[in-house]
Amino acid sequence: MTRRVTLADVARAAGVSSTTASLVLSGRGSELRISPGVQERVRDASADLGYRPNIVSVGLRKGTTRTLGLVSDTVATGQMAGDMIKGAIEAARDHGYMLFIGETEGDPAIESALIDAMLDRRVDGIVLTSMFTRTRAVPAALERLPTVLLNTLPAGPTRAPAVVPDEVEAGRAAARVLLDAGHRDIHLVGAGPGADDVPPDTVAGVERLAGIREVLHAAGLEPASSHLCDDWTPPQGWAATHDLLAHHPRPRAVICFNDRLAFGTYQALQESGLRIPDDVSVVSFDNYPMADWLRPGVSSFAIPHEALGRRAVELLLAEVAGTPAVPVVHRLPVPLAARGSVAPA
Repeated sequence: MTRRVTLADVARAAGVSSTTASLVLSGRGSELRISPGVQERVRDASADLGYRPNIVSVGLRKGTTRTLGLVSDTVATGQMAGDMIKGAIEAARDHGYMLFIGETEGDPAIESALIDAMLDRRVDGIVLTSMFTRTRAVPAALERLPTVLLNTLPAGPTRAPAVVPDEVEAGRAAARVLLDAGHRDIHLVGAGPGADDVPPDTVAGVERLAGIREVLHAAGLEPASSHLCDDWTPPQGWAATHDLLAHHPRPRAVICFNDRLAFGTYQALQESGLRIPDDVSVVSFDNYPMADWLRPGVSSFAIPHEALGRRAVELLLAEVAGTPAVPVVHRLPVPLAARGSVAPA
């Protein structure tokens, strides 16, 4: 194994002391009146030897390692949320930081071990994130370090800010899309009708439903029907839509609570001889990669994964710099990927 080139090696090659070499390579040579010739010898020796400073040692002297940690459950291995990692990595790189990523697969013991490992490596701060928006307590170990929650809401008091998609506004917007198209006969697949009629531990379901109900109530409407699914998958979307059709053979508009439910809804409607959007308009959430492959593509509200990751790192760096954000939830817009699944009533 090749030995690492040290500052002492550079000093020896340049014929100067280690202190002089250090001052030159830190950019303080002229300030301390080291002759231009000596500075040039030091820089030439450094380049010839391939010297690289020990960032960890420098960081510890300065009180920062210019490294950040990101601990997730299944974000890195999930199909949909990888752009959160991309946004976080790019934001860290833009500010000259390295991002260490650890995946827990939802195991609390692994999470604790990963957090300890990152603390041992003196990371300047940690982003704690989840694949799906959830509520959780912040580990006590992180209350001593700059921390930001990503796609996660705090379960109790904490100084850590949180960054999440604005699911309430996405729910409002979904209802408005259909109301603006003239629809008043709006059915729900996945949750409702009551505010608590959502799958267990589904923050997105609670917030999307709250937004939908708010806009419908403001228009003097209630959902024409609602079909709670305990798992938002295509088979449940298919079964819920068949149940809807058994009671409402000619629905005019459907809001699916995610795209996987919408895949099942599409199949059930088409099996019943109904055309999208000529007979039934459909709106959904998540902008799953396959949403564009449906015929017609489903109009879906896109989770801004990359923007979420970037904002979380930017907030974390503000904390590291000593200008922390107010402990508040930062909600990022969830834009509509409009396709061909909505038509006028």
